[in-house]
Amino acid sequence: MREAEFSADSAYTHEVTNQAPPLAGHNLFAGDAALRDAVNHNGGHWAEDDLQRYGEVCGRPEMIERGFLANEHKPRFESHDRSGNRIDLVRYHPAYHQLMQLALSEGLHSAPWTDPKPGAHVARAAKYYLHSQLESGHGCPITMTFASVPSLKLNPHLAAEWLPKVTARSYDSSNRPYTEKAALTIGMGMTEKQGGSDVRANTSRATRLTGDHTLNAYELVGHKWFMSAPMCDAFLMLAQAPGGLSCFLVPRWRPDGSKNPLQVQRLKDKSGNVSNASSEVEMRGALGWLIGEEGRGVNAIIEMVSATRFDCMIGSSAGQRQAVVQAIHHAAHRKAFGKTLLDQPLMQNVLADLQLEVEGSIAITMRMARALDHLDDEQQQLLMRLGTAAGKYWICKRTPHHAYEAMECLGGNGVVENFITARLYRDAPINAIWEGSGNIQALDVLRAIGKTPAVLLAWYEELERSAGADANLDRAVTGLKNEMANLDQLEYRARHLVDQLALTMQAHLLVQGGDSTVAEAFIASRLASKGVHSTGTLPTGLDTGRIIERGNPLVS
Repeated sequence: MREAEFSADSAYTHEVTNQAPPLAGHNLFAGDAALRDAVNHNGGHWAEDDLQRYGEVCGRPEMIERGFLANEHKPRFESHDRSGNRIDLVRYHPAYHQLMQLALSEGLHSAPWTDPKPGAHVARAAKYYLHSQLESGHGCPITMTFASVPSLKLNPHLAAEWLPKVTARSYDSSNRPYTEKAALTIGMGMTEKQGGSDVRANTSRATRLTGDHTLNAYELVGHKWFMSAPMCDAFLMLAQAPGGLSCFLVPRWRPDGSKNPLQVQRLKDKSGNVSNASSEVEMRGALGWLIGEEGRGVNAIIEMVSATRFDCMIGSSAGQRQAVVQAIHHAAHRKAFGKTLLDQPLMQNVLADLQLEVEGSIAITMRMARALDHLDDEQQQLLMRLGTAAGKYWICKRTPHHAYEAMECLGGNGVVENFITARLYRDAPINAIWEGSGNIQALDVLRAIGKTPAVLLAWYEELERSAGADANLDRAVTGLKNEMANLDQLEYRARHLVDQLALTMQAHLLVQGGDSTVAEAFIASRLASKGVHSTGTLPTGLDTGRIIERGNPLVS
C-alpha cells in the first residue's frame, strides 16, 4: 500500500471510554453523612453553614490542584545565600504557601483559642478534616502552631508578645525576624539521634544566660534528628538544663534581628509527606526561652503533644475519607463484565467495609473534640487522656491498609502518581509513626491507667451509655473489662488491649449516633466476627447499599 493511501482513521487506535472522570467541583461536607452526623451529635451544629461553605471551597478543582502541585515540587534547602551568608532557607512551591494561607485564614490553627465556645473544637476539627483532604503535608505546621498555645502560656511574658501573632488569621512566609511579622507559626523539635521517642535520653544542653530575668533566656547547644517545617518562626524544644530536661521556645531570629544559630543540616528524603520539609538541625549556642520550669520539660510540652496526637486522629480520618471518596467515585463510573463496579456484590462488600472504617474513625475523633470543648469537666478530662492515645493509635494504625484497599479499587490507576490514591497511600503511615509510634501510644495507655485508674473508669462509664443496645457490644465490653482486669503480661498484650478499647468505643459511639444500619454493620464485622477481620468480608444480611450511599461524595 502506498503512503498516500493511509488515512487519519487508519491511524486512530482507540477512544477513551469507561474511565471515571476526575472528581472535582463537589462539596466535601454536603457529601459526607458521617461527618455531618458527628458534628451535630457532638455540639457543632451551629457551624453547619460555615462547614457547608468550606466544603464547597475544598472541592474546587483549583484547590485540589494545589495539593498535587505542593507534592510534585518538593521543598528545596539553601544553607547560604549567593554571597556566603548563612540563611537556612527552605523554598516551597507557591501552591504550598497558598494552602497555608487558606488554612490560617480559616483559623484552623487558632479558632478554639481565640473564640472559645461550646462546640468550638468540634467545628475546628470538622473544618480541619475537610481541609486535610486537599493535602496532608502542610498540615504539620498548622497542627504544631495550634498545639503550641497551651505550652506558650506557661511563660506569661513570652505569651503576651507571641500569642497575638501565633493566633492571627494571616500567613507570612517571609524569611525575616519575628519582630517584623504580624503572623507567626510554631514548630517542634523533640527527638535526637540517640533517643528518638525516649526524649529523656536527649543530650542537647541549655545554660542560663545572665541579665534576663523576665523571659528566662538560655543558650542551647546540641542537635535535633527530626524538626519538621523548619521555616516556622520558632520551635518548642527539649534540652537538658541544670535542673533536668526542660522545654524552650527557640526562635529562628534573635530579638535584635540577627540570625539565631539554629542551623539546618539537611532535609529528610521521605517516602511520604513530601510537601512538608523535615530537617536535621544543630543548635550552636542558640537563644531559647524557658517554658514552664526547669526539669519539667515533658510536663510543659505534653499538652502540645496531646493536641498534635489529636490532630493525627483528624488527619488520618481525613485520609480514610478521601480514599473512600475516590474508591466509590471510581466504582460508580467504571464498568466490568457488563455492569458498573458499584453494582457488583463483592465490590459493594469492600466499599461498605471501607466506609464503616471512616464512620468509626470520625465518630471517636469528634467525641474527643467534644471532650476538648468541656475540659472543665473532670470526666471529660479523663476521657480525653485515654482517648487521644487510644484513638491516635487505632485510627492511624488502620489507615495504611485502608489506603491500600481503596487504591486497589482503582486497579492500575490507583498506583499512578497523578491519581490521589497513590499519595494517600504514601502519606498514610506518617501519622502512625510521628508524635509517638504504635508501641509508644499503647504503652502510654497503660501508663495513664496505672497512674490514674479513673481514666479507665471514665471509659467504662461512657460505654455504659449503650448497655443493652446490642448483645454483641455488651459481650465485647465485658470481654474488655476482663482483659483489663488480668494484670498478667500487660505490656506484652498492650496493643491488643488498646485495640479493644478503641473498637468498643467506636461501636458505642455509632450506636449513640443514631444510624442503626451503620452501628449494626460495624458491630457485626468488628466485634461479632470470629478471627481476623479482612477488608471486604462483611457478613451477609447487612444493608451495604445504604452504607455506601453515606460515603458517596455526590449523594447529600
